[in-house]
Amino acid sequence: MSVLEILTYPNPRLREVSAPIEIFDEKLKKLTEDMIETMYAAHGIGLAAPQVGVLQRVVVIDTRPKNEDGRRYDNDEMAELEKAIPQPLVLINPKIVKGVGSTTFDEGCLSVPSFYETVERKEVIEVETYDLKGNKYSFKTDGLLAICIQHELDHLEGKLFIDRISFLKSKKIKGQIQKHGYPEKKEKSEVKK
Repeated sequence: MSVLEILTYPNPRLREVSAPIEIFDEKLKKLTEDMIETMYAAHGIGLAAPQVGVLQRVVVIDTRPKNEDGRRYDNDEMAELEKAIPQPLVLINPKIVKGVGSTTFDEGCLSVPSFYETVERKEVIEVETYDLKGNKYSFKTDGLLAICIQHELDHLEGKLFIDRISFLKSKKIKGQIQKHGYPEKKEKSEVKK
């Protein structure tokens, strides 16, 4: 497995609409394995193929909480429907067929690092998708998993979470990135406790 480069805003590839997967082969399996490895390496909970420069409708997700050693585990704090979905989750050609309710969450994005804003999403969603063998299936979920799926599916349409917040907040974030770039990540030894 390989860790892939994650594109950051304002890279124009992040604004393109992704094409559906038509061939379910070893190349697709390798892409999803590399995406999962990349998501974990970046300490993310979701990653869409366009974020690594692949304009195809592929998403990987793992919203399970992490232990102190970084290993993920299932937790009682997860939402009820969310607990029933095995993770890491690979979604091929996913689409949301139904969404009900409303919830908000402070979202961040590996393609817009260091920025967080409150975004409104559907509380419960029903998803139709395909597995790596090309088998179609559907499921219903809630909690952080539902929020993350909605966030990642936006990437497949060329949208970022900053497109779902107020114009003024979005403009402020874009302006900061344009003027100052992204904040430098500090090495662990530099981080103050």
